[in-house]
Amino acid sequence: MNNSILVVIIASGIAYGTPLLFAALGELLAERSGVLNLGVEGMMLVGAVMGFWAIQRIGGPGHTALFLAVAVAALAGAAVALIFAFLVITLRANQIVSGLALTIFAGAAGLSSYLGNDLGLADSPAEHQFEPVDPFGLADMPILGPILFGQTWLVYASWVLVVLIALYLTRTRPGLNVRAVGESPQTADAMGISVSAYRYAHVVAGGALAGIGGACFTLALTPQWVDGITGGAGWIAIALVIFSFWRPELCLVGAYFFGACQVLPLQLQARDYGWVPPLFKTGLFQALPYVMTVVVLVIVSSGIAKRRLGAPGSLGVPFVREER
Repeated sequence: MNNSILVVIIASGIAYGTPLLFAALGELLAERSGVLNLGVEGMMLVGAVMGFWAIQRIGGPGHTALFLAVAVAALAGAAVALIFAFLVITLRANQIVSGLALTIFAGAAGLSSYLGNDLGLADSPAEHQFEPVDPFGLADMPILGPILFGQTWLVYASWVLVVLIALYLTRTRPGLNVRAVGESPQTADAMGISVSAYRYAHVVAGGALAGIGGACFTLALTPQWVDGITGGAGWIAIALVIFSFWRPELCLVGAYFFGACQVLPLQLQARDYGWVPPLFKTGLFQALPYVMTVVVLVIVSSGIAKRRLGAPGSLGVPFVREER
């Protein structure tokens, strides 16, 4: 029963959706503050390469090395996000252009590729990697066992993060302040809220989560370094925030849906069902997340659609403080 294709796809979809979830939660924090960050893909790649570098260089017990490697990935993503924040918040550069430029600079043909080659990381397996754990001894339970109790610590950490971010945005004063900054920065500024400080903090925090999302690839899913290992996951994460109406709990559902779409063709190939058309086994479902990404971004480009979806009112709009 636990080896049925449905159970395997759901369990694997959770694993493959976890990098998307980390990156989407980071993007959600940035967008809630009014900043549209299109540099997520570059931040994920830098986090992926630096996390892999750290696990190859850090000695000691496996769990300690993995924790430190994730921390290095988070710092790398945050550093790239800080550059982006300086451009769009302090210099008030165009957020879309800056995000795209940052992805090109840090992406598969830029900084991450240079670091991977210069540090000699290619063709080397990870010294340590995140393995599925069974903290409650319930992994053999029918159906729910492999889905809920046979995942890695990264998956469980992402569940905790979803709850914390949801509570932060709805139940805490700083969370309500950042929502005010995203909706109407002029009003928030008049209330004594530092718009720039909130935007800096949430963009940098979002970059750190994107870095962790990138490390999920090199430390868990495919424990090695390959140029462009994220495969466009950052773009899916951006669309996922819109797809989930800027709500962290819906980010979790959407991330696992896209993760399952990536896993499905692989499972169909492995099981060789004769009744499944070859097109479904090769590219249709693998392309589905990217098709959905394009569709969602086209929909949200309409001002009316943006308002109906519940986007922050000042998303993508630079804040210029009025002279008093």
